[in-house]
Amino acid sequence: MQTRPIPHTDLTPSVLCLGAGDLGGSIDRPAAFALLDAFHEAGGTFIDTAKVYSDWLPGEKSRSEKTIGAWLKERRCRAAVIIATKGAHPELNSMHIPRLSPAEITADLEASLRHLGVETIDLYYLHRDDPARPVAEIIETLEAQARAGKIRAYGCSNWRPERIRAAQSYAAAQGYAGFCANQPLWNFARIDAANVADPTLAVMDGPMWALHHETGLACVPYSAQANGFFHKLLAGRVEQLSPFQRRMYLTDENRARAARLAQFQARSGLTVTQIILGYLLSQPFPTFPIVGCHTLEHLRDTLAAAGTRLDAPDLAFLDGRDETNHP
Repeated sequence: MQTRPIPHTDLTPSVLCLGAGDLGGSIDRPAAFALLDAFHEAGGTFIDTAKVYSDWLPGEKSRSEKTIGAWLKERRCRAAVIIATKGAHPELNSMHIPRLSPAEITADLEASLRHLGVETIDLYYLHRDDPARPVAEIIETLEAQARAGKIRAYGCSNWRPERIRAAQSYAAAQGYAGFCANQPLWNFARIDAANVADPTLAVMDGPMWALHHETGLACVPYSAQANGFFHKLLAGRVEQLSPFQRRMYLTDENRARAARLAQFQARSGLTVTQIILGYLLSQPFPTFPIVGCHTLEHLRDTLAAAGTRLDAPDLAFLDGRDETNHP
């Protein structure tokens, strides 16, 4: 699999990032190890998790991080992979209360280090924002952890463009690298923020895209395949769409996007997976789609898309726009 540098870091991960949200939870440890092994054997080196992953299930907490930690220890491959995890997520029973104080960031980071069984996390994201908290305090907290050798680089997830810009401006003024990556909700679908039930999530929109285009900030989008929305829609399996997919994606605009996708598939010979991931991989800034695969068959289909690149006219056609004007 191809690799690509994350600007302003010494990290050069695989272009696809394996999402580990269900590893150790709905995907048991043997199946999780099989997926991790297959991804690694295919040249995948970028793994994404979070301290909170699988905490919505009863029982043991942080099972995703712990499963990855066990795999790293058993396979003895720590040096060969880039581990990204996230902390500072609100408690699941009080999502309206941010957890972004220096003490909370530090406590979550220390817990993730223990779960993963590592001394340093390659890329550490803040999982949510607290718009009321000064960016200076947040950046200084992360810089202190970087100086302590606990993290190699840091990023943000579910931050709004104006907050990212403010944080980057502060970091630059201090001579810091600042956020090296942003992790928003982004895929081939057009997402109306009004349909997003969780107000703490941030989606890729015009201002967010402009931020990445202007600055070259790396993007590591989650839900990169829209949870199989386009596969189901194009196969005529609308009844299999989840309530979440119906609310988020089942719009006239996305039906039109699906029609263009089908036309492009017919003339290009590419699979649906190759097109929707190629769409992200071909953006004019570094993009590393997070792919959450539950089966080896799904993983193999996904890995086949790693080398897909689309040109500007292709992207313009898929977007239904003049290629000189991005929405």
